[in-house]
Amino acid sequence: MNEHEKEDRRDMNMMEQKETDFGGSILVPSVQELVKEQLTKVPPRYIRHDQDPPITSPLSSSSPQVPIIDMEHLLSVSDHNSNTDSELEKLHLACRDWGFFQLINHKVSCSLIEKVKKETQEFFELPLEEKKKYWQKSGDLEGFGQAFVVSDEQKLDWGDMFYMVTLPSHLRKPHLFPNLPLPFRDTLEEYSEQVKIVALEILVFIAKALNVKEEEMKVLFAYGIQMMRMNCYPPCPEPEQVIGLTPHSDAAGITFLLQLNQVEGLQIKNNGLWIPIQPLSDAFIVNIGDILEIITNGTYKSIEHRVVVNSQKERLSIATFLSPNLDGDVGPATSIINSETPPRFKRITVVDYIKNVFSRELKGKTNVEQYYI
Repeated sequence: MNEHEKEDRRDMNMMEQKETDFGGSILVPSVQELVKEQLTKVPPRYIRHDQDPPITSPLSSSSPQVPIIDMEHLLSVSDHNSNTDSELEKLHLACRDWGFFQLINHKVSCSLIEKVKKETQEFFELPLEEKKKYWQKSGDLEGFGQAFVVSDEQKLDWGDMFYMVTLPSHLRKPHLFPNLPLPFRDTLEEYSEQVKIVALEILVFIAKALNVKEEEMKVLFAYGIQMMRMNCYPPCPEPEQVIGLTPHSDAAGITFLLQLNQVEGLQIKNNGLWIPIQPLSDAFIVNIGDILEIITNGTYKSIEHRVVVNSQKERLSIATFLSPNLDGDVGPATSIINSETPPRFKRITVVDYIKNVFSRELKGKTNVEQYYI
């Protein structure tokens, strides 16, 4: 690459970096630090009487559970393999009827997953002075803090997050990903790449299941933006008074959630009921995001979900979101739109879509609803 090309690349990187200034979230106290004060009462700003009460009853064998998809069956070599056809139909029904599934045999190594679990927990356990290196800056979303806090009067979730853009690598904030402690930085580098590979493969199978042209899905997501949100939900002295994460649907295309410990808390809304998810060991909990609802023209719907907390143990998880390329736009896939199936959603640029997401308070499916035609 000559000097002129390098300069062009630098200019392009600066433009793309500017595009990723999607907005900010108001700085709020760390819940991890709050609980160190041995609270017996929840501070008023965290009390959430506006929320449905948490479901705390234990799961039984008769409790409904999200479908389980076996990636090895999806990846069977023969296009006419009955296992592949059967698993593809299961994937279709899981996306259509649930919007959530657990993915097993996904090829991300158990050893890497164990490193992610261990090192993420250690990262949240860093002393406050160390964490301040990675704190949210005023007017920014990335770093330690909370997202979607747009006013000083807004009620807060009982949880802390560490949020950052992970791919493409040139969009990473210099003080965050490149500055993470080793070996955590290298572990996340490998993990983000591996999750992207699996996510793209699943998106291609989703395209097959809906007769969307595979190339159309690949063009949308191959160089898409990947964001990662690490979550810590500390124990709460009055768990019935708070919510760990406000009910919402994910704005991204598709989400891969890895539970880092065995503390339950994720619940999804199915037929009007909150259903607790019991994560399988080393499986990904995968869910359809608002962008995929738009791309599939509403055939697959993003699903409201929330996190509840308990009084005894913290819960840790890491969510990886994949959205389309920043220079693209979002709308129903052209290969499934015709005179008999008109578009049900408006088309919008990816950059404007994401900026709009982060300018609003998190609230149910209100993000995607604004794009209905």
